[in-house]
Amino acid sequence: MTATLRTEQHGAVRVLTIDRPEAKNAMHGELRAALRAAMTEADRDGAVHAVILTGVDPVFSAGVDFKRLERSPDETGSPLDPTPAAVVRAMRKPVICAVNGVCVSGALEVALSCSFIIASERARFADTHALLGVVPTWGLTALLPRAVGVRKAREMSVTGAFVDAEEALRIGLVNHVLPHDQLLPYTLDLAARIPGSAAVADMLRLYRSGEDLSLAGALALETTSSIGRTYDLTAFTAAGSKASARQRDHRPPASDEGNSL
Repeated sequence: MTATLRTEQHGAVRVLTIDRPEAKNAMHGELRAALRAAMTEADRDGAVHAVILTGVDPVFSAGVDFKRLERSPDETGSPLDPTPAAVVRAMRKPVICAVNGVCVSGALEVALSCSFIIASERARFADTHALLGVVPTWGLTALLPRAVGVRKAREMSVTGAFVDAEEALRIGLVNHVLPHDQLLPYTLDLAARIPGSAAVADMLRLYRSGEDLSLAGALALETTSSIGRTYDLTAFTAAGSKASARQRDHRPPASDEGNSL
């Protein structure tokens, strides 16, 4: 935990909360370093099955703090410097972004790097790089069109226009939209359903590796990754029974009806 990043543990779920409300949760050098370190630590911790990233109200993050451009000790100013977004993309565990308010530019790049995004009804998204006269370096031009389509991505990037939560859901930028007070409880419930099995990391790797392949290539990748794998049939049967019981017992929040992809 640092003065700008809160860390909490809820069972097997690690919650990271950006805490710089006086600066709209903008990411200065200290916070960027803290985010990278916290993600790396969570990825190495066997007790952590999933990570939630959120911010202190009323915003998620205004992106990079252009008023405080000092670098952290491991940053040189090169485009090859480690970034929070790159560390998130390298995670072997699911990272769920719980966007509680405005999410702009660098923060949008971090959100897009997460496994999926859950949004409060107050969430708003924008890419303001062009308005500031700078070009993205954390992956936005690769990630945004994959989420919303290239035409919508171009429009967002060259105009800087905001997309509200409902439009974000409609265009595929987020997975769910929740009433603001239900955002974190819902996201915690969702994260708690993620098992701690090695299969989760393998599936995330297959999705990541297959994203730019043809259908045939992605199918071949899945087949190749299965060669040589062995399964304990007794354990597999027990896990199947446990999963079935878990699905029968789960009751999603009523507020989620009709507002998810």
